Amino acid sequence: MNSASQGTLLAKMVTRLRGAGPRSSVESIAKAKLCLLDYLACALASRELPWSRQAVALAGQSPGHVNVIGTPVLTSAGEAAFANAVLGHGLVRDDMHLGSVSHLGTVVFPALLASAPAVAPSGRAFLQAALAGYEAGGKLGRLILDVEVAKIFRPTGITGPFAAAAAAAHLLGLGEDAFGAALTLAANSAAGYNEWASTGGSEMFFHVGFAARNALTAVALAAGGAHASASGLDGRAGQLAAFGKTAPADTPLPFDGDGEILAVFFKEVPACNFAQTAAQVARDIATGHDFAPKRIAAVEVHVPRAAALYPGCDCAGPFAHVLQAKMSIHYNVAAALATGDFDEANYRPEDNPRIAALADLARVVIDEELTAAFPARQGARIVVMLDDGTRLEAQADDVRPASNALVRERFIAAAGAALGTAQAGKLLAFIDALEAQSDASRLNALLAPAAERRR
Repeated sequence: MNSASQGTLLAKMVTRLRGAGPRSSVESIAKAKLCLLDYLACALASRELPWSRQAVALAGQSPGHVNVIGTPVLTSAGEAAFANAVLGHGLVRDDMHLGSVSHLGTVVFPALLASAPAVAPSGRAFLQAALAGYEAGGKLGRLILDVEVAKIFRPTGITGPFAAAAAAAHLLGLGEDAFGAALTLAANSAAGYNEWASTGGSEMFFHVGFAARNALTAVALAAGGAHASASGLDGRAGQLAAFGKTAPADTPLPFDGDGEILAVFFKEVPACNFAQTAAQVARDIATGHDFAPKRIAAVEVHVPRAAALYPGCDCAGPFAHVLQAKMSIHYNVAAALATGDFDEANYRPEDNPRIAALADLARVVIDEELTAAFPARQGARIVVMLDDGTRLEAQADDVRPASNALVRERFIAAAGAALGTAQAGKLLAFIDALEAQSDASRLNALLAPAAERRR
């Protein structure tokens, strides 16, 4: 790339992202509302998990006026963004954008909820800002993320600050120069390594918190006049170069094509993306055949190369932590074969020795045909060998997303448990009509426990 062309990518992206409103189709607005429901369902359901409690406790040390979802805590915008992102990621079930290998909703919505009280945006403006965030993260991720990068670097740690900063900058109405500076500063905070995937460490849960909080810091600095490199993305020492990438002359820009949010899918299995299809195929075998799991002698799991090589996925144990179980293709397949369902309780290894033992019988195989189809399709094929020589085989050409009905069902259950049935109904009605609401910042109050709102 010659010096004259450096900086053009950021400028083009800013122009597109600042003009997101006209590109908000009925379909994309509907998907954004569903993404919000999915994010909130995950956040409300994960409040009692250790990493969630730790993030909420940290937020409680900083006084402020922004709600931490489902709790009585009011804190600063940055700490609310951190805690709410960790909450949204707590179940490992948050939305998935395959092209960037990222969980974009769990950084975009915390940044927007934390920014909304400052400007009291309309519901449509809130949703348009969300679309800008998904576009920014999706397009950046498509340029950077591949199998080799994702083996070491956490994808959402790379795309998350950029996506969340684009969303917040759009919501706050930053001018062109400030918007660009915010994106460059956010890009400079990209971080997160994948050692956690094999050890079961909690770093993963906090990557998204760092991303959301750093994004708001970047936006605040830019709004205050901070100058940042216009070539921060495509310069010789910019973010793309850091990962050994360049931007082709015909690089797709935000809102080219159908829109990145339409490429997002919702997880059926509360586990790693790369274990989704294999777990679904294993459940098909478990529910479609009459056999006792103890009769299983061996299991072959055929997956794309990206799935086999992602840290923590090709792991047969031992499993000492929940996160190790949720990352392992072996464990996910074993859990589905043993139980025929995707219940959260399956992922506590200490309580499920039979699942861990079955996982040890599984072998992951890189399948060239499935690899060629990825990432357009994320397929899996499983062969189960029983002790009498019987072979049970099934395949799916692509992951089956959680249905829209299931997303709503999970939201209603989580919101009802955390906020009460009546309040959950009010929150759902507000979100269903969000594009018509005059003040989207009311979401924060609706996400606080009812007893706290009466004080």
